[in-house]
Amino acid sequence: MIDDEEPVRGATVRLLQRLGYDAVGVEDGEAGLRYLRRRPAQLVITDMQMPGKSGLEVLLELRARDPQLPVIAMSGGDSSRQLDLLGSAGLLGAVAVVLKPYTVDELAAAVRGALATGPP
Repeated sequence: MIDDEEPVRGATVRLLQRLGYDAVGVEDGEAGLRYLRRRPAQLVITDMQMPGKSGLEVLLELRARDPQLPVIAMSGGDSSRQLDLLGSAGLLGAVAVVLKPYTVDELAAAVRGALATGPP
């Protein structure tokens, strides 16, 4: 789970662990990409709006590096309401999108679906 907001990142990782997944959290896009260079993952969940390397940049780099890796895009939305970050993420290869705040069922369904269907 890549998210710059610690409360969201921590809660999401704990939820995924309670659901039986081996989950880790990192604080931004660059740290997430560094982590994934060292350790393989079956799924990546990334926030779209982060300082530094955005979730869209993370998604593009992951698509170029490993097109088979499923990525779930997550966002609370653009405060200006002028960007459709989740729609853009879907067009760029995210297998699912989750709007924050999410429910346990929404996140669990997205993760199950992403792992079942695999790459875009």
